[in-house]
Amino acid sequence: MALLVSQLGIEEVRAHRTWFLCLGAMLIVIGTIAIGSTELMTMVSVMLLGWLLIFGGLFEIVHGFARRAWGGFFINLMGGALYAVTGILMITHPGVAAVTLTLMIAMLLIVAGTFRIFVAFSTPIHHRGWLILNGAISLFLGFSIMSWWPSSGLWVIGLFIGIDMIFDGWTEVMLALSSRSSGGSATAQTAGP
Repeated sequence: MALLVSQLGIEEVRAHRTWFLCLGAMLIVIGTIAIGSTELMTMVSVMLLGWLLIFGGLFEIVHGFARRAWGGFFINLMGGALYAVTGILMITHPGVAAVTLTLMIAMLLIVAGTFRIFVAFSTPIHHRGWLILNGAISLFLGFSIMSWWPSSGLWVIGLFIGIDMIFDGWTEVMLALSSRSSGGSATAQTAGP
C-alpha cells in the first residue's frame, strides 16, 4: 500500500514537473532576494504577522458577540482584543516587534538545543550523534543570535525566511528532477507480482 501511495505521488510530480521546477526556481530567487535584503524582509514579515493578528482578533471578537449566550464570550472577547492590540503594536512598531521576536527565537533555540542534547545523553536512542549535532547547532544559533542582540533583531527573521525559501525551492527542483529519472524504475516496480 505504501508503495502504491508513493507511486501515485511520483506520478503526480511527474505529470506536473514543470510546475514544480518553476515553483522551486521562484522560491530560490525570492529566497536569495530575501537574504540580500534581510532587514526589509524582517520588517515585511513582522508587519504581515501584525495584520494577520489584527484580522484574527477582529474575527474572534465578532464571533464572541455573535455567540454571546455561550459561556466563552469573554474568552473570545479578551483573546480577540489581545490579538488585535498585539497586531496593531507590531504594525506601528515593527522594529521593536522584530527585536522581541528575535529574542524569543534565540531563547527557543537555546532551550530546544539543550533539551535535544539532554535527551541524547539520557535515553538509549539510535543515531544519537545526529541528535547531539542538531542540539549543538540549535545552541550555537541561539547563543549567536543572543550575542548580537538587539541588532540581530533587524535581520535574523529575514535571514531565516530567506534560507528556508531557498531550501524549499531546491527541494521542489530536486523532486521534479528525480521524478523524471525514476520513470523506468517506478514502472518496473509496479509491473511485478
